[in-house]
Amino acid sequence: MVNLPIEYSDKPVTAFGGMSLLKRMLDKLGIMDKLASVDFPSPGSNRGYAPEELILSFWLGIWTGASRYIHCDWLRNDKVLQDIFSLEHMPSQSTYSRFFGKFNQNINTAVFPELQDWFMQQIGIENITVDFDSTVITRYGEQQGSTKGYNPNKRGRNSHHPLMAFISQTRMVANAWLRPGNTAASSSCVAFMQETFDKCLEGKTVGLVRADSGFYTEDILSYLEEVKKNYVIAVRMYPNVKSAVLGERNWISLAKGIELSEMKFHHHEGKERRYIIVKKRVDDRPDSGGKLFEDLPGYRFSCYVTNLDLPLDQIWNIYNSRADCENRIKELKQDFGLENFCLQDFWATEASFRLIMVAYNLISLFRYFALNEKNNATHSTLKTYCFALGAWTANHANKKVLKIALPVKRRPWMDGIFAKIENLPPKLIYS
Repeated sequence: MVNLPIEYSDKPVTAFGGMSLLKRMLDKLGIMDKLASVDFPSPGSNRGYAPEELILSFWLGIWTGASRYIHCDWLRNDKVLQDIFSLEHMPSQSTYSRFFGKFNQNINTAVFPELQDWFMQQIGIENITVDFDSTVITRYGEQQGSTKGYNPNKRGRNSHHPLMAFISQTRMVANAWLRPGNTAASSSCVAFMQETFDKCLEGKTVGLVRADSGFYTEDILSYLEEVKKNYVIAVRMYPNVKSAVLGERNWISLAKGIELSEMKFHHHEGKERRYIIVKKRVDDRPDSGGKLFEDLPGYRFSCYVTNLDLPLDQIWNIYNSRADCENRIKELKQDFGLENFCLQDFWATEASFRLIMVAYNLISLFRYFALNEKNNATHSTLKTYCFALGAWTANHANKKVLKIALPVKRRPWMDGIFAKIENLPPKLIYS
């Protein structure tokens, strides 16, 4: 085999010419104007970066594959990508650290719900389903709030334990809080729900709330009933719940190895509510989830509490579709660096954490409206097949033009995406 000769060129080239699609999408949404109007911390000097430029640069780092602040330095020499997004320069790692270090609890509480509310106003969907969940982010240092707590993957390691709210219909994040690692799953949930409903989703109708058993507390159920929200929440199998589940009852066969029942139940001094019970025969459903009880071997049990007056199978099907939010968390960790953008200060880490959620939402909109309504490709797939296209700039008739390296057969496909973005209505309507 003969090796090709090596030569070098000063010609500016980018590996991400397809990001020009995303630039058109951002322009259509007007997100940069909104960022400029939000009261983010200001630079310390007249020569500092404007907050909206810092945030855009941070997003560009994430969208092109950065999973740490130092990775964002890659783009400082990508002059073509800077031209695409009308940026004179891009910040260094230390600039990001100084910027996020200016955030505190009051700033985070003020600016991020406002940004999320504006975001939702751009979307034409009124009756939505909100899924609440929590996850564990392992840390490998002594950052603020990074403490030992429940960590199923890295036992004994320090971690953060964030709360997240997802919009089922749009595959987007409605709200997110960072919490210390030793925080219980249900801690601060009522306040988080209140901010989500009243500020982040102001003007939207929340038709259904779903959550796992970590949210099964009397305080949360009472709050949802007080604000008149329909809910389906998985039940934690406390001894008294287990005893009631295993009591005598009539079962309805739904499918081979699956039976359903219901009961009225209340905890000590708690309100009586409707509970749906699912019993799965292990021999017929070996991969099914649920609790195994020694009292009745060979079966797994799941239980859900709800205020909906619907048939048993519908309640169970409604809850099962929330499993998609686990895929959203997985994508955020793998493709958006959710686990790795961390600073010493807790509120600085939360600020970057919540901006990652907005970056994710922008990709969700692009995925739905610019590509295909049923396209469920992850961001890593989009980056490979849509964004990672070699490109350079050239002057044509005294005008700078972006040249994208693309085979002739794929050019109509690319032109079609540009056309879709150009023809988007002022308010994005989900079918």
